[in-house]
Amino acid sequence: MPYDFRSVWLQELTWEDVDAYLKESNIIICPVGSTEQHGPAGPLGLDSLVAIALAEDVAKATKVLCAPPLWFGDSSHHLGFPGTISLRTETLIAVIKDMSRSLAKHGFRKILFINGHKGANLPALISATKNLREYEMPEVFFAVIDPMKIAKKVANETKEALEHHSGELEISECWYKFPHLIKADRLTTEQVSFAETFSPWFHEDLFSTTHEVIDTPWTSAEERSFAATGSFSPSIKASPEKGKKYHNYMVDQIVAFIEWLRSYRGPIAKGS
Repeated sequence: MPYDFRSVWLQELTWEDVDAYLKESNIIICPVGSTEQHGPAGPLGLDSLVAIALAEDVAKATKVLCAPPLWFGDSSHHLGFPGTISLRTETLIAVIKDMSRSLAKHGFRKILFINGHKGANLPALISATKNLREYEMPEVFFAVIDPMKIAKKVANETKEALEHHSGELEISECWYKFPHLIKADRLTTEQVSFAETFSPWFHEDLFSTTHEVIDTPWTSAEERSFAATGSFSPSIKASPEKGKKYHNYMVDQIVAFIEWLRSYRGPIAKGS
């Protein structure tokens, strides 16, 4: 029986539904986020919520399935703020590997991770998928999709300030998709002095780098001292309209990638 797409979410289906889907497609989207402080205006689940929204909108447009979202990420640097729940990097790697093994066992051969937590989750996501392909499942095509890498054009056309944690763009996207969760009267105006706090080589804007970058990790106690509200860059000019533009651009990029993937027969598409 052909899959009828009454839901794009795996957890809302029966095993027979998934079996029917796998007779037609082998693509699945896995949203990964975090539960961590996002300043006084944004909810703790912001990174997960935006990953879920991207996954769902893309899935509906392309008729593919989504795995249940992963609400926890690598967030140790935010543990100085109540409500943050963090996985160790090695724990996140293990979770991503086990998720992938389960999905591949049943026939999913194109596994796409949408990361809502930007750079902090990337070490685990890239390490897990790279090692799975090399040592366990070369027949599975993996992709790691991250706003920092697919939204540079729209980000630089839209934002009016440096974009970093709890900044204008991520608050805007959440405001567009989940307006009841943003505290509009708590938008921030402060900007962390990155050169003074870290070094002149710190990555001060997630979407545009005008100088060379040297990564310098920091602790949760240090973060609480240099970012008292939890916000790294101003969100005062955030808006649902900016969020819609930013979000829809990324949806279009991911949809185009999936359409390309369906016809891809290159050297790393053994599972297609």
